[in-house]
Amino acid sequence: MKMQAYFESTTGRGVLATSGSDGRVDAAVYSTPHVLEDGSVAFIMRERLSHQNVQENPHAAYLFVEEGSGSRGVRLFLKKIKEETDPEKIKSMMRRHLSPAEDKAHGPSYLVTFAIEKILPLLGDDPAKIPFC
Repeated sequence: MKMQAYFESTTGRGVLATSGSDGRVDAAVYSTPHVLEDGSVAFIMRERLSHQNVQENPHAAYLFVEEGSGSRGVRLFLKKIKEETDPEKIKSMMRRHLSPAEDKAHGPSYLVTFAIEKILPLLGDDPAKIPFC
């Protein structure tokens, strides 16, 4: 199973961990990443702590726990490679559909793209346990 198909067909909970330049760590619940054709992944981020952190430190980690299993999932080790603010592109990728007023109330949106530096299973480091490899 390819990574895009995995994230499109598997339900679960994702957490994005970031750290600012001061080393203070944050973790936030995030939906599954958008898997791009070049193998990178992107998240739509609002102007919050996670977004601020990746401005200061491009490294992040995304942990995905499959629903109902407790021990199946994946960890992606990421490095920010670009950020876009094109509202039409972001709107076309949004999974939640907000009214223009709701969207405005949530603040600016950013499409932040990351290269994947390493992939590990949720537990351990056996590549055979990565669900899409």
